[in-house]
Amino acid sequence: MDNFTVSQASTYCRVPRETVINWIDTGRLRVLKNEGGHRLIAKEDLDRVLRDLGFPLPGELKRDRRKKILVVDDDKIIVETLVQALEEDQYGYDVYSAADGFEAGLQIAHFKPDLLILDIRMPNIDGYEVCRKIRSTPAGKETKVIVLSAYLDGEAFEQMRTYGADACFSKPLQLAQMKCEVAKLLGLEK
Repeated sequence: MDNFTVSQASTYCRVPRETVINWIDTGRLRVLKNEGGHRLIAKEDLDRVLRDLGFPLPGELKRDRRKKILVVDDDKIIVETLVQALEEDQYGYDVYSAADGFEAGLQIAHFKPDLLILDIRMPNIDGYEVCRKIRSTPAGKETKVIVLSAYLDGEAFEQMRTYGADACFSKPLQLAQMKCEVAKLLGLEK
């Protein structure tokens, strides 16, 4: 939608109708009139006012609220299962995937996930190295890491904890338990 009525503008900006009218009356917001004499407001003008006032744009607001998760595993079935389960979860996560540690590094740099679900044994760069590298960066210290592996014995578990994993799960995975742990680590559930 390129032009909004005053009511539509208030919904778009998530402010009371009176606020939009005030922006118009004070000259902060330019209005157009249609053939019937009704006030119309261009979307670009609304976006400009929101930016000037330091408000997030509606699309940014929606993105900012959603937690971002990266699933890293070379097993396509595991990746598809986790991505689908997390996308359908009540919290509405943005879920991305990577097939190996190298691709994970690119994805992490690109969209900065809040949480990483990481397999240990993968081609190229293994999960140990990915976890260690993430934890060595200032931004990566805030990223939550869940390790998922069929080879998770006591030694591997301790090594991953040393590298900074927040939780570890053995395959085959229990989806309900995984989803609870994801929500807990992201501060959405207690």
